[in-house]
Amino acid sequence: MLMIIRHAEKPSGCGSPYGVTEAGEKDDQSLTVQGWSRAGALIGLFDPRGGDGRSAPPRPGLARPDRIFAADPSGGDSKRPKETVTPLAATLGTSIDLRFAKGQEAALAAALRTASGPTLVSWEHQNISAIIAHLGPVAPEPPASWPGSRFDVVYVFNRDGDGWAFSQVPQLLLAGDSPDPIT
Repeated sequence: MLMIIRHAEKPSGCGSPYGVTEAGEKDDQSLTVQGWSRAGALIGLFDPRGGDGRSAPPRPGLARPDRIFAADPSGGDSKRPKETVTPLAATLGTSIDLRFAKGQEAALAAALRTASGPTLVSWEHQNISAIIAHLGPVAPEPPASWPGSRFDVVYVFNRDGDGWAFSQVPQLLLAGDSPDPIT
């Protein structure tokens, strides 16, 4: 299973809300406070716990990821994909694979095609279609683009013969999240 999310909420580019680092310092390449809230809430989506604190099954259509990929921010690109999955990776006790940067979607897709076990990818929405284009056959066909206003969906790809079966799972984590898939 391959799960792809868009990074969490970002600055609007024209005033507040501003991006802030994990330490609370203003940074246009980082998540907004709402984005950090979503990043924390992703723990409950991908690593849910019951009332007794024990591991509970994830929501239908999702799985607890064995590995997590995010776009490498070291070249001055956005820190948001990495920041979005940092709390989840810490909770799962796993590292984030940052081998691929924005623009290296074909190489990332090649690694994803050979991955085993549930895998989560956090990426910039403009380039998610490039990842999908390099996965191989996908049915039904995913939306052509990811809307700039949507931060609240998980794209799910399950192996199906030589290709992938595509579905969407609404996150429903924060106020205002839509129960509707991206069309």
